[in-house]
Amino acid sequence: MKVAIVGAGMVGTATAHKIAEMGIGKVILVDIVEGLAEGKALDICHALAALGIDCDVEGSSDIRAVEGSDVVVVTSGRRREPGMSRMDLLYVNGCIVEDVCKAVAVHSPNSILIIVTNPLDVMCYVAWRSSGFPKERVIGQGGLLDSARFKWLISKATSAPVSQIEAMVIGEHGDGMLPLTRLATVSGKPLTQLLDEGTIWEISKKTKEAGGELVRLLKTASAALAPGVAVALMVKAIANDSNEIIPASVLLNGEYGISGVFMSVPVRLCRDGVSEIVELNLTEDELSYLKRSAETVMAGIKAWEEMKSSKQS
Repeated sequence: MKVAIVGAGMVGTATAHKIAEMGIGKVILVDIVEGLAEGKALDICHALAALGIDCDVEGSSDIRAVEGSDVVVVTSGRRREPGMSRMDLLYVNGCIVEDVCKAVAVHSPNSILIIVTNPLDVMCYVAWRSSGFPKERVIGQGGLLDSARFKWLISKATSAPVSQIEAMVIGEHGDGMLPLTRLATVSGKPLTQLLDEGTIWEISKKTKEAGGELVRLLKTASAALAPGVAVALMVKAIANDSNEIIPASVLLNGEYGISGVFMSVPVRLCRDGVSEIVELNLTEDELSYLKRSAETVMAGIKAWEEMKSSKQS
């Protein structure tokens, strides 16, 4: 595998480090800031050498370095700051993602795009439209990260090992995400049988607020390590052609009664990207919530298109 990561900030660096550590393949880190990607790549190589791990990581300031990549991860863009929502990044990051994905389409037309830049689901739409790639090869990292946070909170509340917890978050990567508390299990037992309704509601609330809490605490940074691991696991599933079920943001075309928007749902990942969108048996309330989440993403898409049209005129 050749994996290119566009954006050598904290998330891009964490992603490159984890992919190299897992031995998935050659990693190319790309950033427009001269020397930044090269320096980060060198640091990763030194770190893994200390652990006795061989790796192949290079850096470049030239987007043409993505040529021949199997997967291109897009992390470039402005990060959230305290008090900002993900949607506050809409226009500036939309322009960056659009430019990057147009370049990727030229230099690595057969690659799979994994989008990390916020607001995630709208940026997936921007990437899909600007690259011209089929929907199976444009995937957003969001659901896996949100699900990891959900599992950690369940673990804290139940004192159970995270490895014994099955839980998933679907919907938009934002306030409208849907932690599936009804389907969550701890050592095979339904979460609803282990915790009271109030505690479960609090876990769900904290899951939705986890990203914002990190931004508030870090002040001059945002989450990096967990997103990096989440992307690496997605790349691993693609590299291994595993068809593993992973919650990820994909373009829906009638699934769950939703069309025209990217949102996180369970999908199977393989060497060609998304091989299947898995439809869960949701309750009427869950499905209604998911559709409201889709409306939020659609509003973001329309806002992006209006902003772009206004700037062009």
